[in-house]
Amino acid sequence: MRNTMTRLYLISPQHIEHPTIFAADLRAALDGGDVAAFQLRLKDADDEAIARAADTLRPICQQRDVAFIMNDRPDLAVKLDCDGVHVGQDDMPYAEARRIVGPDRQVGVTCKASRDLAMTAAEAGADYVAFGAFFASNTKAVTTPASLEIVEWWSELFEIPCVAIGGITVENCLPVIAAGADFLAVAGGVWNHKDGPEAAVRAFNELFSTDG
Repeated sequence: MRNTMTRLYLISPQHIEHPTIFAADLRAALDGGDVAAFQLRLKDADDEAIARAADTLRPICQQRDVAFIMNDRPDLAVKLDCDGVHVGQDDMPYAEARRIVGPDRQVGVTCKASRDLAMTAAEAGADYVAFGAFFASNTKAVTTPASLEIVEWWSELFEIPCVAIGGITVENCLPVIAAGADFLAVAGGVWNHKDGPEAAVRAFNELFSTDG
């Protein structure tokens, strides 16, 4: 049973052409209320572009005690002084990611809709497990739809936090909160919100605080 308030885990757009321009959106989002983490997830970007984005956005997050997480790349997480790394099942094993980043950075693991993958990651020492996708997403093709049952099961039995991901918006998130997700990972649901990222984060936090 969920006994702590759900929190927001922001995921960047897949492409950030001008980090200094996007920085305004990030600041606005963080002005909207509590955010636990921000994951830099740039697809098809070279290391230089990732570093440029990280160096611009990381200080904004860390100055506000928002964990700055690198997607896929433990090596860059260390090089760019990130707070952690998130690895998918197709990236590298948890143990290798942990070896690279060391004991003091967070390592989260994508577990799709698999109880076995989640238990394996938790037993290995992952800081959190991520389940999804729960809804259709414009950010990532849904290859493994997840049901709310896996979040309910996890939150009843395990102490390690779980992150729900995949097409989550202000409009559809209440069942995921009620199921016991510790964090909601949101990309388009914030950056593409009709009233802007600040309003989106504020709306999510209002739902977190009022959900029974």
